[in-house]
Amino acid sequence: MGVEFTGRRGALFWLALKTGFFSILTLGFYRFWMKTRLRRWYWSAMRPGGHPLEYVGDPLEKLLGFFIAVVILTFYIGIVNLLLMFASFSVFNSSALGYVASFAGVIPLWFYARYRARRYVLARTRWRGVRFGLERGAWGYAIRALWYWFLTIVTLGALWPRMTFLLEKYKTDRTFFGSARMLQGGRWQMLYRAAAPFIAALIVLLGTGLWLFWLDPVFATGFENGAAVVEAVDGFFEGRMPVDNWSSPERLLLIPLALSGLLFGAIYYRWVSKRIMAQHKMAPGIQFDSQLSGVRVTFIYVLGNFIAYVMLVLGLVAMIFLGAFMFSDSLLFLTDMPGAQTALSLPRWVSIVLLAVMYLVFFLMWGVLYNTFVTFPLMRHMALTTSLPVTAGLPLISQRDRDAFAEAEGFAEALDLGAAI
Repeated sequence: MGVEFTGRRGALFWLALKTGFFSILTLGFYRFWMKTRLRRWYWSAMRPGGHPLEYVGDPLEKLLGFFIAVVILTFYIGIVNLLLMFASFSVFNSSALGYVASFAGVIPLWFYARYRARRYVLARTRWRGVRFGLERGAWGYAIRALWYWFLTIVTLGALWPRMTFLLEKYKTDRTFFGSARMLQGGRWQMLYRAAAPFIAALIVLLGTGLWLFWLDPVFATGFENGAAVVEAVDGFFEGRMPVDNWSSPERLLLIPLALSGLLFGAIYYRWVSKRIMAQHKMAPGIQFDSQLSGVRVTFIYVLGNFIAYVMLVLGLVAMIFLGAFMFSDSLLFLTDMPGAQTALSLPRWVSIVLLAVMYLVFFLMWGVLYNTFVTFPLMRHMALTTSLPVTAGLPLISQRDRDAFAEAEGFAEALDLGAAI
């Protein structure tokens, strides 16, 4: 059984633009309706076996869940922070430890919110009328995530594939489609194949650094400390540093190339690991398969983000330039341009409102372009490369009870984890 994708980029562009505009007009309250409409559009475009997925989430659930989460988190974080800061000042006579402990205390909530968000999305997704679902277990996921991250950090990343596999297995083994429980098969060692480009890029980066700064230094005379390095770089750009102090400075171009390879490896690992694990997902009488291309996904990420962020950066630069022209004397030489006198004669509050509107418009366009050139092609590629080679168990699946789950994705929204589709 293959998966079709029937969505069109133009229709998504106008939907994202319209719903984003309403979100701005309502000071963000419409975002819960915006996310619901976008999900319904994406879900209905993906059609396994010709039958569209359905998203039946209610925006009011999201709004109420957000308010509930904000109240709980405000109380929790406020009380905890107060106690931590009191202990930090009383014992160590400093606030630094209190700030560090306060940040560390939010990390478990972050993992907790991610699991609950996935549970809500699955509980509101149906295919052929049958509901998906995810068992309770958010705190178990958070505890495991903290432990796996600790092991990954102390091993300098060597156990990253183990963490990726075990966290996904924890979620998959608690996922249901109707009465059928899913199972994540395979072993965590298989994900090292996906990490090969990242490992190679890291080796190249370390070797490049060793060559440029130790074996055959670019700075021939060397430096006493970090301040001398900064002074040398400033002198190079200002023309004050003699050329003979450099040894083949063009070799420094190898560093951004190696960093680009590291970025490619990170994106490649994230998505190819998903493909490998998808090939080992199963349910009674059902088998999954994925032919997702890591290179294609990387291209989508790089090109799509470039388009979206170019719009954002150019807009912010234009806004800063206009603000400097209206509120300072540094750009008065542009007063002869058409419309310049009109802009200068506006009341200050009108100018501030115009700049605020420009700011919101640029972020609106960034969100629209991100949906159009990143999320859309990723969803389409994932759908078209996914299939079910074994479907004999589908007729044996019965319906499952509806998961009420009143808090929806409130914790993910309150912790700023709910922006993605």
